[in-house]
Amino acid sequence: MTAKAKVWCILTKDGLDRVMRPEDQAKLKAEFDVTFNKTDKMPDTDAVARKIKDYDILLGGWGSPPLTEKVFAKATNLKMYAHFAGTIKHLLSKEVVEQYLIPRNIVTYSANEAIGYNVAESAVGLMLMLGHQWVPFVNDFRATGRWRADVAPWNRLFLQGATVGIVAASKVGRHVMKLLSGWDLKMVCYDPYLSAAEAKKLGVRKVGLETLFKTADYITVHTPTTPETDGMIGEKHFKLMKDGATIVNTARPMVFDQDALYREAKTGRIYVCLDVTTPEPLNPDNPLRDLPNVYITPHISGAGHYGYFKIGENGLKAMKQRMAGRKNVFGAVPYQHYDRLA
Repeated sequence: MTAKAKVWCILTKDGLDRVMRPEDQAKLKAEFDVTFNKTDKMPDTDAVARKIKDYDILLGGWGSPPLTEKVFAKATNLKMYAHFAGTIKHLLSKEVVEQYLIPRNIVTYSANEAIGYNVAESAVGLMLMLGHQWVPFVNDFRATGRWRADVAPWNRLFLQGATVGIVAASKVGRHVMKLLSGWDLKMVCYDPYLSAAEAKKLGVRKVGLETLFKTADYITVHTPTTPETDGMIGEKHFKLMKDGATIVNTARPMVFDQDALYREAKTGRIYVCLDVTTPEPLNPDNPLRDLPNVYITPHISGAGHYGYFKIGENGLKAMKQRMAGRKNVFGAVPYQHYDRLA
């Protein structure tokens, strides 16, 4: 009988319960020889390095410590790091990837695909909310009892019939495209790495960033944080937006020139929703907080049982594929695109 692969789960019980259904945890135990974290905190880098030697898979997630050269110098049996969360750049440096992971064929699973389900749903929902302006109508009726008061436009172009601009054909951006694919609307996309053939396959028209801002009625942003995208959207883009257009950012705040956004938003001619800001939360005296056409949500677009439990479900699939020797592992981080990762 073949021995089970050894897995060290450094997530706390609460952390694992957050991203893995009980039935999937039972499958994890049945498929692997798992050592669970029985404390209420995750080990630090030194502790991981001390104990990693005999394990085939390290299972971590939100709160995992940096996995440095010290860890991989000891991780002589490691075949996979299963990251039950999104970005891995703060944990795995480019040097570690090039010196250890690639030469040793150590696969890293990232759950950004699963988290993307939640973010995409939030992005579509926020565009609907801003388009219909439900919040001011609800608040006014609750406060005054007035019926269809003149607090916001109630008959205008909503998503159906509109042009939706998607900034970046990332995993989240592609989920948005999929969610909107059955709607009677047009989708345009800016992504310098998206080929025309792939755009056609996704059902979108590839355009330049300025064209997107000039033509879209609704804009949703899904870029990673890289030097290339830092401050990518600024004053000239916001000024190109149509009167009454909506922009939603559920990605990263650094892609916006936030001061330029305020200057355009204070004119009242566009609608804005920010699930991410710099800093988080915005300081009490930040003028963006006072604009009635700016909605700020507390960085919650990635939350949701569906996507969170998909983290564990997909992660378990990836772990089984890796230990079965599969060449293509679900959710494997493409190390060759490390610089473009969020």
